[in-house]
Amino acid sequence: MFKKVLIANRGEIALRVIRACRDLGIASVAVYSDADRNSLHVVLADEAYNIGPAPSKESYLKIENILDAVRKSGADAVHPGYGFLSENAEFAEALEKAGIVFIGPTPANIRAMGDKLSAIRLMKAADVPTVPGSDGSVDSIEDAKKVVDLIGLPVIIKATAGGGGKGMRVVYKKDELESAYRAARSEGLNYFKNDTVYIERYVQNPKHIEMQVFGDKHGNVVHLFERECSIQRRHQKVIEESPSPSVPPEVRKKLGEVSVRAAKSIDYIGAGTFEFIFDNVTKDFFFMEMNTRLQVEHPITEMVTGVDLVQEQIMVALGKPLSFKQEDIVQRGHAIEARICAEDPQTFVPSPGLIRRCRHPQGPFIRTDSYAYPGYEVPIYYDPMIAKLIAWGPNRDTAIRRLDRALTEFTLTGIKTNIVLHKSILQAPKFLDGSYTTQFCEKDLEIKMPKLFQGVDDHVFLIAAAIAAYNEKKAKAVSEYNVASRWKDQARKDGLR
Repeated sequence: MFKKVLIANRGEIALRVIRACRDLGIASVAVYSDADRNSLHVVLADEAYNIGPAPSKESYLKIENILDAVRKSGADAVHPGYGFLSENAEFAEALEKAGIVFIGPTPANIRAMGDKLSAIRLMKAADVPTVPGSDGSVDSIEDAKKVVDLIGLPVIIKATAGGGGKGMRVVYKKDELESAYRAARSEGLNYFKNDTVYIERYVQNPKHIEMQVFGDKHGNVVHLFERECSIQRRHQKVIEESPSPSVPPEVRKKLGEVSVRAAKSIDYIGAGTFEFIFDNVTKDFFFMEMNTRLQVEHPITEMVTGVDLVQEQIMVALGKPLSFKQEDIVQRGHAIEARICAEDPQTFVPSPGLIRRCRHPQGPFIRTDSYAYPGYEVPIYYDPMIAKLIAWGPNRDTAIRRLDRALTEFTLTGIKTNIVLHKSILQAPKFLDGSYTTQFCEKDLEIKMPKLFQGVDDHVFLIAAAIAAYNEKKAKAVSEYNVASRWKDQARKDGLR
């Protein structure tokens, strides 16, 4: 067993890994930026090391700073969580050279699937369905026009190193092609230092289905069924559920077989996710990309399969074979996850600031992965997601009702959150009948703000917050004065002054 694992991440995923380590009797090491000094993962880890200033490029993304913390702590393994350096082959190789185990796939796995063009070529070779598109990169606007003439409109232009909705542009008309092409290249360069793009046919009103896979160092690969992630805004997932309400049993079986075959074709090790575009009319699916890491939405897979994916990552990194076989994995019931973000539910503008009150929901079959607490100040520098709320039920209707109840119990004040967005989604007819697509938030969602606050100017809330802050400081000052006065009186009585 590892003696000490360093978690090269922050927030709720750092807490998730710390808890998995503690369950296995492994010491945990947290790293933190200046902005995260008071974050909950720093408090709960066995050790914690500062790795630099608040901006992630000077801390969480700085490989040498992470390696320095590894050396100081004496950790013998590193878990990258998701985001930041989790899919960075250079980071995995640097740890390997230092004799430190990277709890994740091999650098070769990361490189092969990290570049989308490389991934598509490998998947075609493994007989995995792929979306019709350019045969390689598109290096000029003239080449882009030729591809469009060949496959037709609409198309989507994608940066090969892109992700999270960055470096993507949908083109419906020919006169939009040039500006979209330049925008996708520019965004790819700015976000990923790579302006290479390719073009695919754009599947209109698709669903986003992903398959969880797991491989070990002994050649075993299994899948843990699918998750539906079609509730998105600006290509960012909002709500995920498992199983998908749209995937028939025969397609589910085929998705699993294709994903296992694809993972075996690249000798994949650890947790990974194959993402597919799913046509809800024809029931056809096409490979989109692979994430060579743990997913944000992994809890819903854990809830329906009973498998602890983080502990399994750790055991596979130790060289142990998978603790289960394909026939052992069964989907039981239904699970739904809502991403709770510090943001305005109507504009999606981040809402950093001081959390005044925080009450996490409880009750049967409710799980909350969160790093929020009263008095914590949500920083401006990172992703605004502060919690994940997961509900399980024996069927989809029960899971939805439980999630709705839990959202009602969830209290977070001092900042804006998207809780009202989630409650609106759960009431929408297309969500309830399962017919929603990736266009749901843009076309079918009506956000129902509480009547109490409709038409109320934001200044009212700012004034109320200022008054509350003033009263808190005043009460604290009076209390401190009274304590000091009593201490002085007692000191005089005792002859100390």
